[in-house]
Amino acid sequence: MTTLTEGKKAPIFKGVDQNGEKVSLADFKGKKVILYFYPKDDTPGCTAQSCNLRDNYTDLLKKGFAVIGISTDDVKSHKKFEKKFSLPFPLIADEDQKIVEQYGVWGEKNFMGKNYMGTIRTTFLIDEEGKIKKIINKPDTKNHTEEVLKAWES
Repeated sequence: MTTLTEGKKAPIFKGVDQNGEKVSLADFKGKKVILYFYPKDDTPGCTAQSCNLRDNYTDLLKKGFAVIGISTDDVKSHKKFEKKFSLPFPLIADEDQKIVEQYGVWGEKNFMGKNYMGTIRTTFLIDEEGKIKKIINKPDTKNHTEEVLKAWES
């Protein structure tokens, strides 16, 4: 679980998206950002979450939001995931785990009785000044957009 707190500045990160383009949080100054960390491309929960954001993307844009996904998968995996599901937003490849570490979402997980290190699914809502407005731990993957909008308003 992250040690970052609401009301504090979000850590500035730099990475490369599925198109090989450089992306930085600084590029989104003046926008509301939905920064979602997910464990792995093309897995059921991550696909549900990404597709829910995709399905509501036009409405999110109208409300002034930018969407950025981050996982530790590589650029090639992100490109395949983007194409398969027509994802319209950047997916940053964090292969060296620098960004997940910065945001405190790299940690011990348990699946079918096995412990391992991985990305803990977490969404950060970042305001126009770059401050963390809300942190959503354990996002509802199938209803993530609704959850984001409610959290933003609260």
